Amino acid sequence: MSEPSQPTVLVIVPTYNEAENIHDIAGRVLSTVPAAHLLVVDDGSPDGTGDLVDELAATDDRVHLMRRSGKLGLGTAYVAGFRWGLERGYDLLVEMDADGSHPADRLPALIAAVADAEPAANVMLAIGSRWIEGGSVVDWPKHRELLSRGGNGYARIMLGLDVHDITAGFRVYRADAIAKMELDAVDSKGYCFQVDMTLRVHDLGGRIVEVPIRFRDRIHGVSKMSQAIVVEAMLRTTQWGLQRRFGRRRSTAPKRG
Repeated sequence: MSEPSQPTVLVIVPTYNEAENIHDIAGRVLSTVPAAHLLVVDDGSPDGTGDLVDELAATDDRVHLMRRSGKLGLGTAYVAGFRWGLERGYDLLVEMDADGSHPADRLPALIAAVADAEPAANVMLAIGSRWIEGGSVVDWPKHRELLSRGGNGYARIMLGLDVHDITAGFRVYRADAIAKMELDAVDSKGYCFQVDMTLRVHDLGGRIVEVPIRFRDRIHGVSKMSQAIVVEAMLRTTQWGLQRRFGRRRSTAPKRG
């Protein structure tokens, strides 16, 4: 009897001014999961990030670059990457930051949590979680940890989701779950995008599992976190929570033309 084929994996990494990090993250991803492909979605980085990825792609056919005209935001970068992956038939779509905060050595565990699950379990999403047993953060000031824990706790209660790290950006999705979503309606930015996508998977009836990770703050470059990102996440989470309490859920299915 032949062995079952392994799922095809696309790791999507959005970038804006990540020239100091891109070689390292590409090397870590491709050495940890050699069969995976890497798609860098670059928002016109003035520091030459896109050119560096072009150089990598010229010598490694697992590396791909999508250039965009300007800084269009994290959410739209991932949606563009999802569409690119769906068009090319990948089985699993991975979200990962370029700054080294997501440990590449946990990729196999995240992928396995989705790929090796029994069909009846209907696992559509695995999240690399900081806030479950075995998870942790390194080099964070206490106020930032409290902000993240508090925001995740608020979203968990408000949305009624049994997920401890709803804002986490290290994820593996089943591509067929993404294909069922109305991606044109996903307009959230920043970390609110992660809350939005978690909610969409839940509303499709998919199971969400969390895998503990050790999250490390970036060493090089500048964080993209801002007060506006935090405010957006809080306002939208409140809006979605109230809508659900009053029986108004969003449609998750793609529109039919």
